[in-house]
Amino acid sequence: MMAVIASLTSAIGHLALSHFLRGRIQEWIYNRLLRGCLMEFVAAVEICCVSFELGTVLEKFGVLVWGFCIFLLILWRGRSWGPTTGCPYVLLEQYVEAGANPLHIALKMAAQLAGAVVASRWMRQLWTMELAQIHIHRRLDDCTADLQVPAAVGFLIECALTCACCLASRTIGQLQPKFAAAIDSFFTTAMVLLALDYSGGYFNPVLATGLKWSCRGHTNMEHILVYWAGSILGSMMSLRLWNHPAFRARLTTKTKTKKQ
Repeated sequence: MMAVIASLTSAIGHLALSHFLRGRIQEWIYNRLLRGCLMEFVAAVEICCVSFELGTVLEKFGVLVWGFCIFLLILWRGRSWGPTTGCPYVLLEQYVEAGANPLHIALKMAAQLAGAVVASRWMRQLWTMELAQIHIHRRLDDCTADLQVPAAVGFLIECALTCACCLASRTIGQLQPKFAAAIDSFFTTAMVLLALDYSGGYFNPVLATGLKWSCRGHTNMEHILVYWAGSILGSMMSLRLWNHPAFRARLTTKTKTKKQ
């Protein structure tokens, strides 16, 4: 129990520090591009560090308790991050939908990747200090991939479920039901749990790279195929479907009918 408390304390500490830094960045940085890049960097560091620590919860208490923590983390992200994405394909959606500056998109994606690298190195150092019992003998450079199926199957899983999550978020955002944030978080968590034993259910290339790059069980090319190509294609598929008037009308009308 103490081990889990130590990991949760570390996770909450990272959340609090990231929230504090976001506030200071908004106050002190006036250049929009620089502010956006710094916010993406902080978001990537936060989500990777917290996910590392939540691995302890999964090991000690199993999937249901871990899933509840993921549910709360997604809720926190929606309330604390604001317009920050922490995810490359959301930036690409902004480029496709709104014609965002491609250089700005590239710089923000680079900031996200830098955040994932910093988070991995920081957690390696933190665990090496063995400040808590649970960190003793834990090594990030001795990790195992979560991909438990062939890379092509993992690609399809990440693609299909990323598409489902994006469509669900857009639908909920348009309909604005009561407890919309909780419904969105619940659906995303359910998709993560569904994919957990197969691909890991990351649905975020930066998160997957921060946690599982160069781990045993898949090659780096397989990692790119599953977690980058898979989720980005899923996002673009959702965008294409959502922008199809008949599909959008069918989806939202059917949801409204069920609600009534």
